[in-house]
Amino acid sequence: MNASTAISSSPGRTRRALIAAAGAALLGPLCVAPLQAQGDWPAGKVITWVVPYPPGGSTDVLGRNVAQRIGASLGTNVIVDNKAGATGTIGAAFVAKVQPDGYTLLGTSIGPQAIAPHLMKLSYDHIAAFEPVAIIGTIPHMLVVGAHQPFKTVSDLVAAAKAQPGKLAFASGGNGTILQMQGELLQQQTGARFIHVPYKGDTPALQDTLAEQVQFMFAPVAAALPHVQSGKLRALAVTSAQRLKALPEVPTMGEVGMRDFVVEQWQAVFAPARTPAAVVQRLNKDINQALKDPALIALADRLGVTLVGGTSKQLGDLQKADSAKWAKVIKDGNIKAE
Repeated sequence: MNASTAISSSPGRTRRALIAAAGAALLGPLCVAPLQAQGDWPAGKVITWVVPYPPGGSTDVLGRNVAQRIGASLGTNVIVDNKAGATGTIGAAFVAKVQPDGYTLLGTSIGPQAIAPHLMKLSYDHIAAFEPVAIIGTIPHMLVVGAHQPFKTVSDLVAAAKAQPGKLAFASGGNGTILQMQGELLQQQTGARFIHVPYKGDTPALQDTLAEQVQFMFAPVAAALPHVQSGKLRALAVTSAQRLKALPEVPTMGEVGMRDFVVEQWQAVFAPARTPAAVVQRLNKDINQALKDPALIALADRLGVTLVGGTSKQLGDLQKADSAKWAKVIKDGNIKAE
């Protein structure tokens, strides 16, 4: 079965298989071709790691730490350049158009690579313009409501929304984000209608969910978990394939009847299209090695990121699968960027 057939027949199962296979690859050695095509690359020349977000977020923090480790492995400096804006597409556009010589990389996430391209006109092809290098990790989310909200289950929330169409609101970190897409997917699967309230970032969205200015949101686990554990938020479901060890009593979206609702925000590394294969393979090897570092594993745990790794092909397949999934959600919901 080819990738396109698998995606169309069972996108949720295919996505889980892609991430599972990538994670398994992290545990074993990778074959790496010699770098004859690039001579003595990187030859001590500085490599730029572009992050398409402001400093401080998990993509930036984890990316900096991975960049530092691959720089040490390659014997050169890897500097991080934050090129934020337009939901991550400004940084992505920059990398898409630079010389494909292995000296510029994109440390990004699912948004610019699989969601935003279906919401706005871009100057580049979000798949053809890049060479996938490696998955860094994934971040699950949870559907949370304020402690004083009456909803105890996802079914309660959906029933209330159907009884009061357009009255209940959900927060997100902004238009076109993975947090918005999950709310839209919930509407499409249940027929309930909610009001989407976009914020300038996940933090203010979570703050207003805590203040019960909105009824619910899909929040990154690391951000919401302390509030769930303190009783300020109630978790109705998680978007991962399995229940979380930290909240074993909270069901998955699949367990409450949602189809193909395994949604995890992935972080990954891409290079410009036509970057030499030997360079991509060497970068993939060094990134996979970095992800085994105990200090990096501990940092990822604090950020709520599950490190994955794997081959460049596994990243490419994952990007295509998620791009197809969210393209359909956006089209079916007539979702606009504004």
